Amino acid sequence: MASKVPSHVEYVVIGGGIIGLSIAYHLTRLGHRDVLLLERDQLTCGTTWHAAGLVTQLRANETMAKLAQYSADLFRDLENLTGQATGFRQTGSITVAATQDRLEELKRGSSMGRSFGLDVEMISAAEARRRVPLLDVSDVLGAAWIASDGMTNAIDTARAFATGARQGGATILERTPVTRILVEKGRFVGVETSQGTVRAERAVICTGLWTRNIAAELNWSVPLQAAEHFYVVTEAILDLPHD
Repeated sequence: MASKVPSHVEYVVIGGGIIGLSIAYHLTRLGHRDVLLLERDQLTCGTTWHAAGLVTQLRANETMAKLAQYSADLFRDLENLTGQATGFRQTGSITVAATQDRLEELKRGSSMGRSFGLDVEMISAAEARRRVPLLDVSDVLGAAWIASDGMTNAIDTARAFATGARQGGATILERTPVTRILVEKGRFVGVETSQGTVRAERAVICTGLWTRNIAAELNWSVPLQAAEHFYVVTEAILDLPHD
């Protein structure tokens, strides 16, 4: 059952996926304790629960590269910071090139990554096969190896953010959908929920594909487009390492 909402907060975060929970966590880390996160159903019930959880850092510009590096460091340390296991494993990553154009693109990206402080190594197809024995390198011309990349469990990581946010003073309410954004004289003033009205200074909308619907009620245009993605499920593969 949903809990009664507070009458006033500084920040209201709408959406209890990993992005909303991360924002609530980071707000508390910045010293904002008056934070309320509202989730319409259960935490991580949207896209988060089936996210792949890949933690990679090679990006096309310095800003995104630094953000990705910060994220990788955070995912590595989050369990110690919150006491909540995340399932993070620093496995390293290999990105392969099967054409000359793609190989040149990887080389440029690797050089750029190194200039941003990322340890990127260009390796041969044979070395890629040595590191990943099940990899078919018959058409591979080369690859980029990043030892500090890895993967995490998206649900557990989101729960760790929730734990950290609560430890920092945030309130997280599930099964409390936001029914309307309140605006007075052109300024955001709060939200209406299934459990009552909350006045707030600021809002952060983290509702994924529902964001367009929320924004449309305010005559805002948010250029988001939902896209399909796929899973491949196989029988057990012999000799496939779990890591």
